[in-house]
Amino acid sequence: MKKLAVALVQQSCAPEVQTNIDKTAEKVKIAAAGGAQLVVLPELHTTRYFCQTENPDHFNLAETIPGPTTQQFSAMARDNAVVLVTSLFERRAPGLYHNTAVVFDTDGRSAGIYRKMHIPDDPGYYEKFYFAPGDLGFNPIATSVGNLGVLVCWDQWFPEAARMMALAGADLLIYPTAIGYDPADSPTEQQRQKDAWLTVQRGHAVANGIPVMAVNRVGFEAGPEATTGGIQFWGNSFVAGAQGEILGSGGEEEQLIQTVIDLERTETVRRIWPFFRDRRIDHYRELGERFRDR
Repeated sequence: MKKLAVALVQQSCAPEVQTNIDKTAEKVKIAAAGGAQLVVLPELHTTRYFCQTENPDHFNLAETIPGPTTQQFSAMARDNAVVLVTSLFERRAPGLYHNTAVVFDTDGRSAGIYRKMHIPDDPGYYEKFYFAPGDLGFNPIATSVGNLGVLVCWDQWFPEAARMMALAGADLLIYPTAIGYDPADSPTEQQRQKDAWLTVQRGHAVANGIPVMAVNRVGFEAGPEATTGGIQFWGNSFVAGAQGEILGSGGEEEQLIQTVIDLERTETVRRIWPFFRDRRIDHYRELGERFRDR
């Protein structure tokens, strides 16, 4: 059986970029010492979550890929001999920015990038102000540990994105994430939202017969201009197997979550639950429409 040792770095983020990078470096080192072959970091982990408000000054946080920060993560992957999934604010050209995942292989080379396809615009999550939609499609990134179906945060709510990655040959789905509670919401509403987040992603594992890794940040982050109530990031990072079973999970505090995935279970599960065989692709054409008005 093909076993893959994985780790999720669930961490809070400070205002200082280098402080966050240094914290991550220590966690990656610990993960590698514990046998991890694949390490995944949360969404936009080098900064606070700046999208709570629309402020042109926050574009100064972006940088080119490759750039100084990718150099540090490249060395981190190489020095620890791990495949490392990072999430950065990409400055592609003047006035053109993306929310971009960069994957480094065990030798430190960049194995590929994924630009976030679905961009939210909700209270406290004003990402359309900062990020252009991704233009690279849903294509797994080939690495020494397998084909990684990397998606980012808001992408996790869309079954189409998970399916497209699975159809393209992804061995597992990976979701770097930054999501949390609105402190003004009731405890009941907060619980509903967290449960929905967990359920929909476990559903992607079940529907595609494929493991899922989701890693979220933790901690409270006030609105950058104190004009919002802030976000309490709920953590709860997890790894699910090909039938949605939880292989490892975290709470709402900083922690390193390590477990082992059996990648060969996808073949076993898809034989007994042959969803790919039974898909009615001859009747799915309307999925390309915004809404079916007839």
